[in-house]
Amino acid sequence: MTLTLTVSDEVRALAPGFTHVAIEADGLVNGPSTEATSALLDDAARRLAGRLDGRAPHEDPHMAAWRAVYTAFGAKPSRTRNSAEALAKRALSDSGLPRINVLVDVYNAISVAHLVPVGGEDLHRIRGGMRLVRATGEEDFGTVAAGEESVERPEAGEVVWCDGAGVTCRRWNWRQGPRTRLTEETTSAVFLLESLAPMPVADVEKAAAELADLLERFSPGARIAVREPA
Repeated sequence: MTLTLTVSDEVRALAPGFTHVAIEADGLVNGPSTEATSALLDDAARRLAGRLDGRAPHEDPHMAAWRAVYTAFGAKPSRTRNSAEALAKRALSDSGLPRINVLVDVYNAISVAHLVPVGGEDLHRIRGGMRLVRATGEEDFGTVAAGEESVERPEAGEVVWCDGAGVTCRRWNWRQGPRTRLTEETTSAVFLLESLAPMPVADVEKAAAELADLLERFSPGARIAVREPA
């Protein structure tokens, strides 16, 4: 494993039940969404509906825990939902889940089916290691607004993922920057599955194992390593 992942003491204190599982993959083959990835997303939506059994996504205990943590660092969870809740809401809507590209479709399907935030970062675009920290408010976050590239700064105390070049994802797992996102040219990536108590660690490990299997299915021969929960 070549990528260093660090969670700061301040974040651990904010969310003592936080666990992440990382999957590092090389030799991936990406491209436009396919019938197979579309079917995965449809199946994930069906699995989600069965899991929720009529409840709204935010009523799930795991999503409620994320809302509590978002509130604790100053975000408004009803307006800036964690990535899993936002996807789940779309999955249950008439419009359904977006089709992005093979790799993004695959990890979105896992996120929805297991109701766990999952992100993917292009390893070739990451600078140094990745750190989960509470922002000072001075960090750069490259994004796109109204079709134009722009730079934002997170709020002081906000939980962010960052690397040596700046913030890669704001409000923990709310919005990823375009710099490190998975594109159709991506061949190496790290996937992060993030959970909070009361989700059992075994459940996020199960989701990671399913994601690793799907990556092998869509990129036969890829080198895939699943890290221990941390």
